[in-house]
Amino acid sequence: MKTVKQKEKEAYTAMKSVFGYKNPLAAPHLMKVVIASGTGTLLKKDKHKNDFIIERLAKITGQRAVTKRAKKSIAQFKLRQGDPVGVMVTIRGARMYGFLDKYFNVALPRTKDFRGVDAKIVDSMGNATIAVKEHTIFPETADEELKDVFGFAMTIVTSAKTKEEAKMFLELIGIPFKK
Repeated sequence: MKTVKQKEKEAYTAMKSVFGYKNPLAAPHLMKVVIASGTGTLLKKDKHKNDFIIERLAKITGQRAVTKRAKKSIAQFKLRQGDPVGVMVTIRGARMYGFLDKYFNVALPRTKDFRGVDAKIVDSMGNATIAVKEHTIFPETADEELKDVFGFAMTIVTSAKTKEEAKMFLELIGIPFKK
């Protein structure tokens, strides 16, 4: 089975005839993966929820997550400036390729009733944001703690310039889009 890094290199030859690239550096490539989970309302009930989510994301990604804090106070949400509202981790390089391999080949097949990813995840800037409803689809998470299930958003940042370019590139590296 080919890895995401190998598929990324082969994507140039497949996309060269469609988009007219003259140089492999002109073809899209992966830049980073950003994983973010909001914990705003959960923090009011349990103060240690952020620590739990940081520890789980560290197991899943191989890198420690950081706590994101509120930039402004919003009275209607009972939110003060500096309150923790979520956690985020940005992975690049070898960790990024390893994480994407694990997500495409192990985690997605474990998703309940999976029929493909919707094509609407690709935005006009060439990035894709995928919602993961349960972190338990990853093998590093222990299944005995099913009471603390959380979801997160995973943004795959590419150097693609258009939506069509990004969609074809993401399909070539392994994202199974709905037919």
